[in-house]
Amino acid sequence: MSLVEKFQGKRVLVTGGLGFIGSNVARTLADAGAEVTVLDALIPQHGGDLYNLEGVSERVRTVVADMRDDAALNHIVKGQDFIFHLAGQVSHGDSMREPELDLAVNCTATIKLVEACRYHNPQAILVNTSTRQVYGRPQFLPVTEEHPVEPVDVNGINKLAAEYYHLLYHRVYDVRSVVLRLTNTYGPRQQIKNERQGMAGVFLNRALRGQDLKLFGTGLQLRDFNYVDDVVEALLLAAVTPDCYGKLFNLGADPCHSLLEFCSILQQLCGIRYEVVPFPADRKLIDIGDYYGSFQRFAAATGWQPRVDLAEGLRQSVEFFKQHRDHYLT
Repeated sequence: MSLVEKFQGKRVLVTGGLGFIGSNVARTLADAGAEVTVLDALIPQHGGDLYNLEGVSERVRTVVADMRDDAALNHIVKGQDFIFHLAGQVSHGDSMREPELDLAVNCTATIKLVEACRYHNPQAILVNTSTRQVYGRPQFLPVTEEHPVEPVDVNGINKLAAEYYHLLYHRVYDVRSVVLRLTNTYGPRQQIKNERQGMAGVFLNRALRGQDLKLFGTGLQLRDFNYVDDVVEALLLAAVTPDCYGKLFNLGADPCHSLLEFCSILQQLCGIRYEVVPFPADRKLIDIGDYYGSFQRFAAATGWQPRVDLAEGLRQSVEFFKQHRDHYLT
């Protein structure tokens, strides 16, 4: 039985299911024959977009509601076999400007989700997406799950707290949960209209508009990048692998790439130029330098390996956004 066939006929809830990764999860599961419900608050600027389900919307139940609404959440978790928790605020800059909103969206919503499962569906299997940002500035590379957690912004702190809610409820109340710490995810349906959701989205936006790119610092900063299809596969594997329950794992990619390499690929695809400039003061405060993580623990548990390299992933991403330019860039 293939991985996606394991979800055929299963009831699946995807929080943040109108967003970037969530919509890709929902589409994959709908195509696999799962009974998919997506829950999204459609908070402005957070990336939720009904268009992300274009072509599968008739096979997906869409609920527009806030996870902080107890009545709505308690009802929607009932009977779900799997819950992929992708709702949240992911902008590091926004978390510093609006820390209370980040707290509400990432922490309050998460504690309400695990509480709803505790009382109304303790048999569900939860997969929570966190971020490599919880580690802060790396003390060693590659970063393993044993690395100290020292977030450098509000978003990292709140994402870390959300992880612990899942792991605590797994340990104390047997609400089976897995936590995946994502790195730089990119690909089709990424929110690239504004500059709130990661370096990859910012650079894709500018390159597709024909604008020159500016790299802060030296441009030699190292990063690992995961194409969204590889991340969707990781989420599905985590959900159906009992050895993963109650644990947290890094995702990542090998090899890593410098930001100069990333921009060089975009230069070839889009014909733009790029230059290296000094760091703005506000960006320097939350910059983490080099980062690339070890995903060997997750690979050992599930057999997962990233399949799409950066050059091919960016090619597919540019092709997708050019085809849907009127929607994703305007």
